[in-house]
Amino acid sequence: MADRDTLERPQIPVPSHKSEGASTDSEAVLTPDPSGTPVLTTSAPEHAADTPTLGPTTPKSSRLSRNPSFSGSSSYHEDWDAFPPLDRLTVLDLLDNFALPQQLEKLQKGISAQTEKVRKSREALKNKSQVARERMVDEWRRRVPSADEQLERYRKRMRSSVEKLGNRWNDTKAITLREKISFIFGVLNIFMSGYLIGGYPERFHLWYTAQVLYFMPIRFYTYHKRGYHYFLADLCYFVNFLLLLSIWIFPNSKRLFTAVYCLAFGNNAVAIIMWRNSLVFHSFDKVTSLFIHIMPCATLHCIVHLLDSEAQRQRFPAIWAVKTSPPGSPTAYANVLSMLAWSTIPYAFWQLSYWFFITVRRRDKIAAGRPTSFTWLRKSYSKVWIGRIVLSLPETLQEMAFMLIQYMYAVLTMLPCPLWFYSRWASAIFLMVVFAWSVYNGATFYIDVFGKRFQKELEAMKAEVAKWQNSPPHDGGLHSPLLAPHSGAEGGIGIDEGDAGKGKALDDGTSSVGDVENIPLLSDERPAAVAATGVDLDINVDGGARDIARERRVFLEPRMP
Repeated sequence: MADRDTLERPQIPVPSHKSEGASTDSEAVLTPDPSGTPVLTTSAPEHAADTPTLGPTTPKSSRLSRNPSFSGSSSYHEDWDAFPPLDRLTVLDLLDNFALPQQLEKLQKGISAQTEKVRKSREALKNKSQVARERMVDEWRRRVPSADEQLERYRKRMRSSVEKLGNRWNDTKAITLREKISFIFGVLNIFMSGYLIGGYPERFHLWYTAQVLYFMPIRFYTYHKRGYHYFLADLCYFVNFLLLLSIWIFPNSKRLFTAVYCLAFGNNAVAIIMWRNSLVFHSFDKVTSLFIHIMPCATLHCIVHLLDSEAQRQRFPAIWAVKTSPPGSPTAYANVLSMLAWSTIPYAFWQLSYWFFITVRRRDKIAAGRPTSFTWLRKSYSKVWIGRIVLSLPETLQEMAFMLIQYMYAVLTMLPCPLWFYSRWASAIFLMVVFAWSVYNGATFYIDVFGKRFQKELEAMKAEVAKWQNSPPHDGGLHSPLLAPHSGAEGGIGIDEGDAGKGKALDDGTSSVGDVENIPLLSDERPAAVAATGVDLDINVDGGARDIARERRVFLEPRMP
């Protein structure tokens, strides 16, 4: 049915390949012959087409179109295919294919158009890249200051470096003077304490009170200034406060004396080992910490064991009553159960007060970084088995576990207190062991910590001085460069040091300014050795820095290994 409909359509004149246009009346047009003679075709046999004849065109039947893109075409070829399908191939199609010059010319025009398009795209991309590069260069040039500005900045840096160096030396002298004074008073403190213990034990509590009134205000001021004032609520300060109350306000209170004695010889004394207190004479802070922990024990040792009975009864009646009470009497508090019971009461009062006023009410500030004893111990003992146990608990239970461990530690240290109370020699040996431990910690600090730290600082300072003294001019040594601006490849400004072909950067004297990436910008970075020692020797313009470095070199070299 599709073929029959196609044949019944009106015939369309076929243009000649010569004129490529519509036919005229004077030209002969091939039309199908009505006689019905079959024509050779590739279609089915039952569909026959009229034989074309020369004559006037008569629209007897619809012509077959040579265009494969007409609406009724059954071809699967696209409109741009060079050949029609075989079932639509005619003699005119074969003749059309002989027009190769026109086809080649059309193909060549298409290729030329594509080539021109690609060329224009490349030129546009190149222009954009050039514009971006020029914009970047202009931006870098705007950032680079002029030669006068750079010279002024270097002068300011030179003056600042000289001032820092002078301040460093002045601070070092001031610190050294304070350390010398602290060392002298620390040694005299040990000497005076030993002299009073051996010669005038009845006056040792006066010496202790005077030192408390001297050390405590300074400790409060320094700790509050450094943000460590929460440490002032620790048990050791509370014990010193209770001892002052027992000596001067409640000398008749046997229970208060018992609690103070257990806490002083128990928690306070062993804290020298646990907190690693050290006898470092030049450090006022370390001397104060050692005094807080060991001086209450020394004072109680003098009052209990070195005072004669009559002076003890008149001046400290509570101590005389406890010491002379027979076992089993109501005033016989010098046993393990009584000492633990009476010392637990002030300990519980301190612990609850610390938890409420510090841990709870200052929780925000502690979380912001304010240190306390708990945070310090949690950090210091995080790798020890007891610290791992505490940190493995939920965060809400860690503080409770810490307080429980503190109480158990206090109980364990207070168990031998009856022995220290009744035996003079046991008490003296215990004090000597604790004091010797602090001396050992001090020796460790002087040799292993302080000595190595000082040696490293000296080595770093010597290396810095040697670098600036012995380095050649092009390495940025201590010399006076000629600050003459010159232009690099991209207009950068460097320093003319006689190396005309190699513009040096202003900061380190080594990087080239031959391209845009190395345009020198002023940097305030200092060498690693300077950052380590805190001494800024980046002075390479003024000759005075060379003299300072030379003096320091002469001072350091004989002391270096």
